[in-house]
Parts: sequence; structure tokens; C-alpha cells
Amino acid sequence: MPSPFPGVDPYLEHPDFWPGIHNLLIAEIARFLSPQLRPKYRVAVEVRMYETSGENSIGVGIPDITVQRRATASNPSMPNVAVLSPTAQPVTVTLPIPEIIKEAYLEIRQVETREVVTTIEILSPTNKRPGKGRQMYEKKREQILGSRTHLIEIDLLRRGEPMPVIGNNLDSQYRILVCRGNRLPAGDMYHFNIQDSIPAFPVPLSPEDSEPIVDLQILFNQVYDIAGYDMEIDYCREPIPALSETDAAWADAWLRDRGLRESC
Repeated sequence: MPSPFPGVDPYLEHPDFWPGIHNLLIAEIARFLSPQLRPKYRVAVEVRMYETSGENSIGVGIPDITVQRRATASNPSMPNVAVLSPTAQPVTVTLPIPEIIKEAYLEIRQVETREVVTTIEILSPTNKRPGKGRQMYEKKREQILGSRTHLIEIDLLRRGEPMPVIGNNLDSQYRILVCRGNRLPAGDMYHFNIQDSIPAFPVPLSPEDSEPIVDLQILFNQVYDIAGYDMEIDYCREPIPALSETDAAWADAWLRDRGLRESC
């Protein structure tokens, strides 16, 4: 069954769900495009890897302990050793453990020349918060925008800092950016919110080729059904990250109309 929401399901931004959504959606877009692009192009699934060092952790803490040395004059038979005070207790701390991050994306390549014609990116939470993940993605984004390669950038995350655009302060929760390498610095921005369906968008190729249209809403619903999120998500609870007061009221009414909060 599809998600009960008209567009992006805000519950799927939860850290437990998003990695699966990201990878499945990448795979479904590739599956949809591949037969339309053959034999001139092929769709390659690529993975960007990097290591983080606990960028968002609280860091390393060292508990305070008291060391007392027993006086040798009072008991000369005892060796000079340090002992813990009976009142000293260890404190639990969190260490910044290095973590390998993997982010999948798509490249559409010409079969004959192996040239990358179009890159399709679905933003991850690490791309939208300060740190190495954003730095690496911004660097790659700048390289693409400085070339003739087309870029499609899909942002289905409410949390975090959106990728920059110039001259248009869009106030929306979600965005799909289509940049054609032969039209830069202009780009086409599809912006929408939780109440809206996900817009379809074209995939630019070489100028002489027709552009296939990706209906991302259909693919999103397919992914929701494949992974069985309807059996996993408790719609009686609030999503993580939380919705604004206005959106929370709208979501509550929307879910109640569909019988998903009758027993809450």
C-alpha cells in the first residue's frame, strides 16, 4: 500500500528509516530510467564514501577521580600505593568513534564515450548539516556546476540547511533542482511542502535526445510498499524531526480522516 500522505511521508525522515528510503529510491529511479535510455546511455549506481569522526558527538570526557596516598608514618609496613577514594565513581562518557558513511547516487553515461551526461543526487542528512559530508558534497556540486554535466538534486528532508541558490529565497520544505549544463547558471527549481504531491521532473540528456519524465511520487509510493513501512510506522506518534505546529495540526486531521489515529 502507498504512504497515507499526499507527497513525502514525514515519518520516513526518521534516522531508522531514511537510509533505506534513500537507497531504495535510488534503485527505483535507476530501474525506471534504464530501459528508456538504452542503448545510447546506461544508468550507473555510484557510491561516495568518507569517514567521519563523531562530528556531532559530545566529545571525549574524562571523569574526575580523587587519589589518596596512605601515610607511611602511620603504617610503615604498607607500600606507597595510590588508592581510589571510596566516594569516587566513574562517569559514563561518549567517545567520537570514526564511522564510514556511504552515499549512493546515479550517473547517466554515454555508452560509446563513457562521458557522464547527468548526475542524480538524493540529499542525505549529512549533506544538510555542517561537517565533512556537506563539505564533500558541496565540492562535488561545484565541480558539476562548473562543467557541462546536468545535475538533478532531490531534497526530501525538512531538517538541515538547504543547498544554496542565488536570488530566490524559496520558503519550502522540499526541493527538486534540475540544472542543465548548457543553461547555467539558470536552473529549474520544483519546490513543495508536506501537503503537496511530489512533482514529476524531466531528466536532461544530450540536446538531440528527448527527456524522460520521472514521476517521483509513483516511485516513492512503490518504495513505501516494497519496504512495508505501513507495518513499521506508528502514526499515533509524532514524526522525527517534529513538525511545526501548523503542519502537525494538518497531519493529525489528515491521518484521522484516513482512520490511522482513531485509537490513539
